Parts: sequence; C-alpha cells; structure tokens
Amino acid sequence: MKREYAEYAAAQAAALLAVDSPSGYTSQAAHWVQAAFAGLGYEVRLTKKGGVLIDLGGEDRQDALLLEAHTDTLGAMVAEIKSNGRLRLTNLGGLRPENTEAENLRVCTREGKVYEGTFQLVNASVHVNGGYGDAKRSFDTMEVVLDEDVSSLEDTRALGIQVGDIVCFEPRTRITSSGYIKSRFLDDKLSVGILLGLSKYMKDTGRTPKRKVYAHITVYEEVGHGGAASVPEGVSEAISVDMGCVGDGLQCTERQVSICAKDSGGPYSYDVVGKLIDAAKKEGADYAVDVYPHYGSDVEATLDAGLDLRHGLIGPGVYASHGYERSHLDGVWNTLKVLKGYLDL
Repeated sequence: MKREYAEYAAAQAAALLAVDSPSGYTSQAAHWVQAAFAGLGYEVRLTKKGGVLIDLGGEDRQDALLLEAHTDTLGAMVAEIKSNGRLRLTNLGGLRPENTEAENLRVCTREGKVYEGTFQLVNASVHVNGGYGDAKRSFDTMEVVLDEDVSSLEDTRALGIQVGDIVCFEPRTRITSSGYIKSRFLDDKLSVGILLGLSKYMKDTGRTPKRKVYAHITVYEEVGHGGAASVPEGVSEAISVDMGCVGDGLQCTERQVSICAKDSGGPYSYDVVGKLIDAAKKEGADYAVDVYPHYGSDVEATLDAGLDLRHGLIGPGVYASHGYERSHLDGVWNTLKVLKGYLDL
C-alpha cells in the first residue's frame, strides 16, 4: 500500500475534525461520514442510534468482519448559568478540566445559534489572584467566559443559552511538514480517516475482501455504548480501529501501529491478536503489542451487548490521549498496512 493513502486518510481526518461532534451532538459529523463513504461508491446507511454503517464488500456473509471506529468526541454541556452570566460545565466523556484551561470553545444553542468563549479558571488574572498556581482545576472552579457583553444570568439567557446546550472545544488541527498530526480528538477521527483511506485503496485497486466486511462509525463511544448495537447478521469478528496508546511503560510510538493485547476490560481475543500480528509481519508494518492500563473500546461494548464474536483492537500510536493529541503519518500508514493484510487484499 502506497503512502499516499495515509496522506489521504490524514486529510479526511482533518476535514472531519473541523466538524464539531461531542457525544450526543453528532448528526453533522455522521452525515459528513455518510457522504464521504458514499462518495467513494459504497452502500451506506444511518442507524437509528445515529451512527453510520457501511458495506465494504466481500462474499462470505457467515464469517463477516466488522470494523468499528467512532466520530463522537469529548466535549461538555452547560450545567448552570451563573449569576454573573458565566457558565459552569459538565463533561461529556473523559474531558479533563485542567487540560482545557484557556481553550477556545463554541456554545451551540438549540435555536441553532453559536457563541464563542474561553474556558478559564475562576478569577483567572495572575496579577489579581495570588492563589492562581495552587487552585484546583475542576468543573466547579472553572467557567466559560463568553465573548459577549453579559454580566448576569438574565443577559446570558437573553442570548438563547440554556442548561443542556452543547459546548465544543477548538480542535486546533495541524499536520506538520515532518508528518506529525496534532489535534484534539484524533481519538477517534483519525481512525475514521484511516477507514476512508482503506476504502479508497480498495476502490482504486479494484480489490474486494473474500469475507464480507462492514464498517460501523459509532457516535457514543466516549460514553461507553457506541458499539452496543447495529451489528450485521453473520459477523464473527469485530475489530475496533481506535487510537493506540503511547506513554511510559508501553512500547508503541506515534510512528507505529499499536496492537492491543489487553485493556481495562480484559484481554482481547488471543486468536485475533495473533492474526493482527501476522498481518503486520506479512505487510512489513512497523508495529508494537501493548497492554493499555486505562482504556475501553467500541468492540467491548459490542461484547457487553451480548454478541457472540471474537474481538481485537488496533490503531495508530497517539500521544497525550484525551488532551492535545499527536500522531504521525507513519502510524496511519502502518495501521492501513495491517488492515490490508488482515483483509487479505
């Protein structure tokens, strides 16, 4: 597989990263994904839950493979409009308040209006707040400062902002000349891009998998139940294509594909992990096998829902997960190679 498909995957991911989609607010991103796969010539449908199910071809429907990635991201919701017109937030997924300090954001109202603001520590001026460095960062000690002339609860409500409105943080996506991909929410829009890259490769080369292959782009992974439904009949294996962990005690780097042997939910299928390793070797992919200490995936939600299937997890190495994340085109390329080998294309 040529590197151009990794570049295509990264470009598609960057375009998708520009579409806000915290868990529960994903319809625009789902329609973007639907259009992207349909534009490559695939049969695509939206699920009742709001995800996207794609038929990637193949013949053997009794031994079908499901590839799962997700387009929902971390984000927040307005939990309170304070008396000074500022907003207290509650997180959607594993968003960390200390990691989003001073980040730009958008508040999306149910009337379709969008207001900009910044997430700041209460009393954020260092020249005023002598305890700035010692203050605990939490959703109770931080607030949204709106870029509007508001100073009271009534002022903010007059804008149409209400409790329950969605808050989207700026992704700040960049692809450097050295091939590094930096952004919030690479988890897991980078892998959606990878599945688009795989799909384009199959269309360009006319290659079709022997077994039936589906892709499910889920929309509730960050809150734990994304892959719990919409598994087509005949699926015997499911592989989550998500971010690979990079950090102390692990082998993977951002330039590799990570094959997960175990995470917080327990071990992945020994047979599937073995076949993923074999695929990496066959395709000459630079890979690492790791155990993730704090992690859960779509495919575990699929198993928790009672599906009888084998499961696995791979993804490009991503550093600073759930923060300002970083990966590399090489990691994307190596992930594509493993998928190509696993599908025997």
